Amino acid sequence: MLTRFDLAPREARRLQEQIAPMVIRSDRLGPIQTVAGADIALAEKTGYAAVIVYSFPALQEVERAAISGELKFPYVPGLLAFREIPLLLRVFAKLRHHPDLILADAHGWAHPRRAGMACHLGIVLDTPTIGCAKSLLIGEYEMPLAKRGSVSALRDGKEKIGIVLRTRDGVRPNFVSCGHRVSLRTAVRLTLACCDGYRIPKPLREADHLVKQLRREATAGRMS
Repeated sequence: MLTRFDLAPREARRLQEQIAPMVIRSDRLGPIQTVAGADIALAEKTGYAAVIVYSFPALQEVERAAISGELKFPYVPGLLAFREIPLLLRVFAKLRHHPDLILADAHGWAHPRRAGMACHLGIVLDTPTIGCAKSLLIGEYEMPLAKRGSVSALRDGKEKIGIVLRTRDGVRPNFVSCGHRVSLRTAVRLTLACCDGYRIPKPLREADHLVKQLRREATAGRMS
């Protein structure tokens, strides 16, 4: 059922309510030797998905894979997993090296139904996953201090649903939350360990560059 994406939005929301109790927000991970960044770029009804696997902690590229394909689920805030995961699963299936950890450009537990894309992806792949998003979806917070590594709690009412993390001095923070099989404390530590002087962790930053390049090339090809 978790890999059914041909659902109406109402059905998708009900499925997310079933996903939330399945999310493991404690550390159930072994030694981390590889970490993957997963991202997707959208252009009308086409998605460009990429996963790049790096060694950890050296962050040397091991493998990359990418595809493009039709987006079959409509754009609905809070249901982006159903629009994007089908393509990402096809990319992960192409990898020769299954990563020990996934960084997803998405929210995880910091989601209205506690079932963001990082949770959904991590459960389907049964892989430790962290949600590292560039913008706020839900919750309230105080801005963390400007120094790298500074944090503040992201809360929805009284519940702590994530961490607002400064990954570089003086730049906008990222929103880190549990995806699956990684505690929030460990998620913050590993996210920082994947940052190489930039705001966005290297695996996510390079995956983002790749999908945007693929989208540009495809757009230029259609125009020529």
